[in-house]
Amino acid sequence: MTQQTDQIAPTADVDPRAVVGTDVTIWHLAQVREDAQLGAGSILGRGVYIGPGVILGANCKVQNYALIYEPAVLGDGVFVGPAVVFTNDVFPRAVNIDGSRKSAADWDAVGVNVGTGASIGARAVCIAPVRIGRWALVAAGAVVTRDVPDHAIVAGVPARQVGWVGPAGIPLVSAGDNLYTCPATGERYREVDGALSVVPSER
Repeated sequence: MTQQTDQIAPTADVDPRAVVGTDVTIWHLAQVREDAQLGAGSILGRGVYIGPGVILGANCKVQNYALIYEPAVLGDGVFVGPAVVFTNDVFPRAVNIDGSRKSAADWDAVGVNVGTGASIGARAVCIAPVRIGRWALVAAGAVVTRDVPDHAIVAGVPARQVGWVGPAGIPLVSAGDNLYTCPATGERYREVDGALSVVPSER
């Protein structure tokens, strides 16, 4: 590890094979498994679980008791709320059809991929394999069963799109004619075929 121990709580369990970037903070009872990668500036809250080989980009924030199972990949600046779960088994079973206990060799892990700047609200469940786009926002308690477009806001069980959001995290406001504006930054976006793109500013 390349991490100073004063930023890792004494009760945290960080495997020596994990790669921990600079200025990472890991709180009490968190577990980071072998070959996981934590980007610089990231924070893991109390009781967080990071599975083997999971990758977090820089400046991610994973709140208390979130469970991120392998092979999840998170981009830079991703927010994961308290008690969020990223699954990794499409057909979960404890035993094989002959009654024998399943081992890692008896199933293929699939992961959740989260784009830069996205936020996952408290107690949301993301059912792998699924991709959550850049700057997207998953509402608290949502169950994500299909891909989420960049900038989309999704909510409910199963999660469905209810709006658009910009990097500031504030829902965009419709300006008509498939145009949207960010109330915080004034940035303008256009929706075309279910995708959002930035409208270049006029000079």
